[in-house]
Amino acid sequence: MLKIYNTLSNTIEEFKPKEDNKVKMYVCGPTVYDKAHLGHARCYITWDVLYRYLKFLGYDVTYCRNVTDVDDKILNKADNLKVEPKVVTDEFYASFINSMNALNVLKPDIEPRATKTIGEMIAMVKTLIEKGFAYAVDGDVYFRVEKYKKYGELSSQPIKELLKGARVETNDKKENPLDFALWKKDELHGFNSPWGLGRPGWHIECSAMSKKHLGETIDIHAGGADLAFPHHENERAQSECANDCVFSKYWMHNGFVTINKEKMSKSLNNFLTIDDVTKSYDGNAIRFFILTNHYRMPVEFNDVALNSAKTGVNRLLSAAIGFVDTKEYDDEAIQMFKEAMDNDLNTSKALAILFSLADKIKKNENAKTTQISANTLIMLSNVLGFNFEIVNKEISDEELFEQIKPLYAKFGIDEKINPKDALKEIISIRKQARDNKDWAKSDEIRDILLENKIQLKDSKEGTTWKAL
Repeated sequence: MLKIYNTLSNTIEEFKPKEDNKVKMYVCGPTVYDKAHLGHARCYITWDVLYRYLKFLGYDVTYCRNVTDVDDKILNKADNLKVEPKVVTDEFYASFINSMNALNVLKPDIEPRATKTIGEMIAMVKTLIEKGFAYAVDGDVYFRVEKYKKYGELSSQPIKELLKGARVETNDKKENPLDFALWKKDELHGFNSPWGLGRPGWHIECSAMSKKHLGETIDIHAGGADLAFPHHENERAQSECANDCVFSKYWMHNGFVTINKEKMSKSLNNFLTIDDVTKSYDGNAIRFFILTNHYRMPVEFNDVALNSAKTGVNRLLSAAIGFVDTKEYDDEAIQMFKEAMDNDLNTSKALAILFSLADKIKKNENAKTTQISANTLIMLSNVLGFNFEIVNKEISDEELFEQIKPLYAKFGIDEKINPKDALKEIISIRKQARDNKDWAKSDEIRDILLENKIQLKDSKEGTTWKAL
């Protein structure tokens, strides 16, 4: 029985979708004005795992993740570059997709663009005005926060407390400093509307896209913890006032990625792009690094943690190299995996189940049970989104040399020697240690190779290697 933490209730709740076996899930997508960073990686890997796991449980899932392609940051960048906004959004949307592919993040079922949903946004704003929840002033439209009595519940901030902390703004148009923009006057980049040329506020974009593609009430609305307020709070307010019904049953938020204990973000200029990180670590290592931590907790980025993740995931996935899934599985291991994941997506515990399967494969005590363990490891690794194609990739001599270059000096090998011949020499040194029953040295050489993404496999015919 799946249980998840609902930010709205601040408790872990049993997951019960509105419609029996159907799940409608919305995740706030990227604002495409720059390259995606490691914080984005954490967000979209987290909800990718939820999507995969819900489907593994047998749910019929419709996953919608939007693309924000009209926004102040996009327009400012376009103006600075003296290009049309579409030039900016097309470039960085393509970059985002490349980053998601590198992380093996599945494409959502629906991926709407804000600029293609302007009509629905205008219709929702008009409804809010007609119901008295919004007001127009000189081409702008604002939401009346105090009319929505549940405002602040999602972020656990009562309106009175929010008012105390509200910034004093030089904006005489607003009735209340907490009121937020539904529509912004913009005569340069604007769209036609009943209030003149303008563009939507960020919050109304997601409300309109979610309603258009998933309906008035959804099961899960998810995103980063930084979106709980004001973005999700505002989405909830305007959607429930416009539609007279619950917007989302469950609200889920992933924790921050931090560097030196500070949240990674573009505004702090302390972010690493996914492109930067994938130069040193593949998508499996990044995913493993993220999943070893509970999704709601902050995670501290550092090279030590990522190097450990690289070693760990290679040890895990390489155990199944050479096996073809014969569709026979270890039911006990699957049940233990489900118990971990059903407990608010406890991925670190789920990974421990996978490592126990890898250990059984390594022991190879019985051919049939080894095969079943491999089948199960492959299936459950896929549920967590690991990519076996990376593990089984072919490698050129040039790539292999760069990968094992540190080993030449370590084992006294001339760098002019072909890297495959260099590996043969290292394996020969290890064989001599094994012949001398120096198991400590043998294991040390095996582990050093694994740290450099070379996996050894011993058999009666000898030892073979595989680049990871």
